Amino acid sequence: MTPLAVTAYTATSAMGGGLAAQLDALAHARSGLRPNDFSSAPLACWIGRVDGVEDVVLPAALAAWDCRNNRLAWLGLQQDGLLDRVRAARARYGATRVALLLGTSTASIGATEEAYRRLDADGGMPDDMLRPAIHAPHSLVGFVAAALALEGPCLTVSTACSSSAKVFASAERMLRLGLVDAALVGGVDTLCDSVLFGFNALELVSPEPCRPFDSARNGISIGEAAGFALLERIEAAPDAPQLLGYGESSDAYHMSTPHPDGLGAELALNDALARAGLDAALVDYINLHGTASQKNDEVEAALVARTFPTSTRASSTKGFTGHTLGAAGILEATVALQAIEHGLIPGNLGGDAPDPGCGAHFAWRNERRRVDVALSNSFGFGGNNACLAFARAGFAA
Repeated sequence: MTPLAVTAYTATSAMGGGLAAQLDALAHARSGLRPNDFSSAPLACWIGRVDGVEDVVLPAALAAWDCRNNRLAWLGLQQDGLLDRVRAARARYGATRVALLLGTSTASIGATEEAYRRLDADGGMPDDMLRPAIHAPHSLVGFVAAALALEGPCLTVSTACSSSAKVFASAERMLRLGLVDAALVGGVDTLCDSVLFGFNALELVSPEPCRPFDSARNGISIGEAAGFALLERIEAAPDAPQLLGYGESSDAYHMSTPHPDGLGAELALNDALARAGLDAALVDYINLHGTASQKNDEVEAALVARTFPTSTRASSTKGFTGHTLGAAGILEATVALQAIEHGLIPGNLGGDAPDPGCGAHFAWRNERRRVDVALSNSFGFGGNNACLAFARAGFAA
């Protein structure tokens, strides 16, 4: 494919608000995980909670959209000059020529949970929660479109944990077909009871901080995050980092377990390399999906071992943030982009006793080296898989 320019990007997670805070946490191997202080009933686990979401006040004109997910989206949009870059793109191309493509797995379901906890004696929702727009999967995109006055194509992608990786693929297709001239992509997911107790019911939640690729790993930690990236044609910003390619697959092997041979993950990875015109040996760093679940890590480690030379470095950063579900794709894409920009390969935090299945590719501690090409893996429930390939400006395979 013809590369696209990533002309702006940002992320807000348990590591902090904005790219500087994220880089600092990564550089100092500082996790944002904390004991669960969120759920409406006790649940012994650790979470990646974003500070300050409760204090966010939406502009009066957007008050009808108020909920935790949209507050986190608004907080995330304020970081790293992103709003100014989007407004400049809207002025340059026109409001109808900027697409908005966001991933989320639960949208604003936390608000719906709250409404049901507060039903009146007749079983009706409280008056302040009678806002249909926030009780819908499209709540996030509706809110951001209203907040940014964007009138181009709007799309909610909800493919579990690959959601905000797959939006990059949708954006490339729209730009290639000439439907738009720029696309704001990203994703937001917030903590809520449905996620915490739902994953716990599947026996996937660890009672301690998650340990990706550790031999004694025992489950995931849930987190929340907001992230965004602005994509434009390469001629608009030839000095910007590039989206070289993407790969997608849907193996549908099982509702919550990956294919035992990593079939879907391998299809997505090979698709990304082919679309980017890359040989595997040219990949410097892979941000792994690495959830700290038994099967995901086993399958992904084997995929890395059979595909890449040991010069390729690999790590999971979920020990910093927890698994941010529908926001994981965009959050970890920004980590890959920062690896390129700053030459920092983040260590695999929590992997203190490496699983024997992990090869020499794994960076267990931070490494400083030049990164020209970085991949980001996102593998979701139901076999919804995506892989993104990024490169520094001017890279030639």
